Amino acid sequence: MNLNQIHNVYFVGIGGIGMSALARYFQFIGKNVAGYDKTETQLTSELQENGIKIHFEDDINLIADSFKNSENTLVVITPAVPKNHSEWNFFLDNGFTVKKRAEVLGIITKDTFCFAVAGTHGKTTTSSILGHILYESGIDVTAFLGGIVEGYDSNLIGTGKTVTVVEADEFDRSFLHLHPNMSCVTSMDADHLDIYGDVAAIEASFKEFANKVPSENLFIVKGLALEGKTIAVNIGADYIAQNIRIENGFYVFDIKTATELIENVKFGLPGHHNLTNALLAFAMAKSYGVENEKISNALASFKGVRRRFSFQIRTEKLVYIDDYAHHPTEINAVHQAVRELYPNKKIIACFQPHLYSRTKDFVESFAESLSQFDELLLLEIYPARELPIEGVNASWLLEKINSKNKQLVTKEKLLTCFKNSDADVYITIGAGDIGEMVKDIKKVLNEKI
Repeated sequence: MNLNQIHNVYFVGIGGIGMSALARYFQFIGKNVAGYDKTETQLTSELQENGIKIHFEDDINLIADSFKNSENTLVVITPAVPKNHSEWNFFLDNGFTVKKRAEVLGIITKDTFCFAVAGTHGKTTTSSILGHILYESGIDVTAFLGGIVEGYDSNLIGTGKTVTVVEADEFDRSFLHLHPNMSCVTSMDADHLDIYGDVAAIEASFKEFANKVPSENLFIVKGLALEGKTIAVNIGADYIAQNIRIENGFYVFDIKTATELIENVKFGLPGHHNLTNALLAFAMAKSYGVENEKISNALASFKGVRRRFSFQIRTEKLVYIDDYAHHPTEINAVHQAVRELYPNKKIIACFQPHLYSRTKDFVESFAESLSQFDELLLLEIYPARELPIEGVNASWLLEKINSKNKQLVTKEKLLTCFKNSDADVYITIGAGDIGEMVKDIKKVLNEKI
């Protein structure tokens, strides 16, 4: 497929975080871009502000005539779109080129030096750190990211044509469409069991992805059942973060490799999981040939990713953090980070479960991770692409949570509970539409300061 012959790109599901990065890219290189999404969000509003036309009804008549020419229009779909979607079926029935997002990423990155970042957790932060390092170091890079990077206000970093950074998404085995030159794997925890069925199938898919590059170009968190360069925090590996301390809200640490010790590296994101992410990005950039000093300077200036332990309010009296965590392992990482920063503070968390299937598959682990907070508010499950599963709901999860201070709340009641709470630290957690509430929550909490 020759992208030079494509004049129009139409997205079915344009508001997805990965889809919107592609939409920005195609608009930047001069294509006409438009699309459909089910709901209006902050992301779709930002795309509209950039001149991309979006509608929110599944209606063929709302597709502009200029996008109905099959010869020069590429249609990009997200796996979350249902099979009976009218617009999708219109394009299929009329001979359009219809590609999944990962297939399009594969086409774009095939003729570049491609860094692919995979893992069930941590890939957005790791790829964002890597994209920032390469961009700040003067590399001719474009990074396609699964989150809005603070300081760039975009999920696209750079405008380079020779080097790319992409998130390698394991959902629907999408990452197997990519053509990486250097890769990393952050984690291989059980997830997406509705797609894979069991952990063995997930691990087999990751191994197939890992085999796309030579072992010397694969970087893995120590302990994963893969062959590659290992990274770890405070234990033996090819790249080790050690002598870790906190100074003025920043991690300061040393990086030990087989041949050298890089001292006093500074990084601003809390939590040992983020140290791991930073170390993976460091190792990949260094192996590509970026100088230590440039990498260290970029790590110190990295501001984070929206909805990844994102400080919304940070005062001595009150702290509000918003995070995208939607798996028990991620919730544990949020808890570890917040306890490290605020060891003697009362913490209230509100969690919105994401997907009926994920809640069902990991209900005991969710209950255990959520029981760690001093007080817990639980919203109903956000269904995303799924239909309900009988007996799987937030009340069922709430019963299993071992906490005296827990309750099921509506979004309206959440605001009231936060307003009346005497907690010091407030956290919202989840991958659904809870992120759309951040502005209202900030308003309520700012009135308490």
